[in-house]
Amino acid sequence: MHKLKPYIAQNENALYYECGFSCDNALFLRFGTNEAYFLTDGRYVAEAKENIKNAEVIDAKKDLIKKAREIIKKAHLKYIIFDPLEFSVAKFDALSKNLNITFIPQKNFSQIKRMIKSKDELNLISQAVHEGKKAFDKFCVFIRQEGIDKSEEELFFNAELIFKHKGRLGLSFAPIIAINENAAKPHALPSTNKILKNGDLLLLDAGVKYQRYCSDRTRTIEMKNSATFEKTQHFKDLFRQKIYDTVLKAQRAAIDTIKVGVKASEIDKAARDVIEKAGFGKYFIHSTGHGVGLDIHELPVISPYADTIIEEGMVFTIEPGIYLPDNFGVRIEDMIAIVEGKAEVLNENAQ
Repeated sequence: MHKLKPYIAQNENALYYECGFSCDNALFLRFGTNEAYFLTDGRYVAEAKENIKNAEVIDAKKDLIKKAREIIKKAHLKYIIFDPLEFSVAKFDALSKNLNITFIPQKNFSQIKRMIKSKDELNLISQAVHEGKKAFDKFCVFIRQEGIDKSEEELFFNAELIFKHKGRLGLSFAPIIAINENAAKPHALPSTNKILKNGDLLLLDAGVKYQRYCSDRTRTIEMKNSATFEKTQHFKDLFRQKIYDTVLKAQRAAIDTIKVGVKASEIDKAARDVIEKAGFGKYFIHSTGHGVGLDIHELPVISPYADTIIEEGMVFTIEPGIYLPDNFGVRIEDMIAIVEGKAEVLNENAQ
């Protein structure tokens, strides 16, 4: 449906999805099935022409907006769709001023198009998950052999090196690595004063990009010589064990709820009910999951307010957590693909 409607985009992942190439200074215009334009400047024209087969590459020199206005005027359009989250007020004003057409705002226009993954996309995401799991395992060997007495900042530095695989892979996001009290902050920044010791709780949230598609995984463990990032974990402290087991139970409840036709909010509720019943509801302070693809955070959102109906080909995380301020936090995260109507846990299937 969207392919036949005229639209303009500038987000890099939106551009890549449309034509297999993107750069930091470009606009993409599509007016119909066989009429599309990729506007950029001289720095990227040669590479764009090498990679783009389904759009005309145009060197817009220094003024992409001016060239876009010229093309839009010649097309005699009645309207054009744009994502208001992509354009600044100044850029939108410059683009639309005195053009005798209607600009129709559609938030997350590209992400809505990308919500259902193709088989090729699912294969790339599965490979990203595979590479991410290998990096988790390699980082686990590192912390067992060299992690004791290193600060979060040092661990973070080494995690980046390991997950990048000597530059072969990109990072989905900067790894989150947190010890004890810092793990109670869902997006903790690495510190210099938190030093890893045996018996510490350690949370790692990280992912890689494979051919631009992201992976995302979180594990919470107790640091010891036999530490692994498997989901079965044993803590000496009984309270930590109780919290961990509650989060794991919540994740399993959410995954068991997933199937085609279910509302995203029902999945969130399944996880949230377990944590609330255990008495820790107020310490689960974020959504249960989010879509993953070219962006690390895509649609669908798995939250109490999400009325999205789960469909075949969707990919998203399930990541409940409990965060006890000034004490510790636990999060367990895996990526889910909807395959043949049911949930396939990608991280568990990674070899």
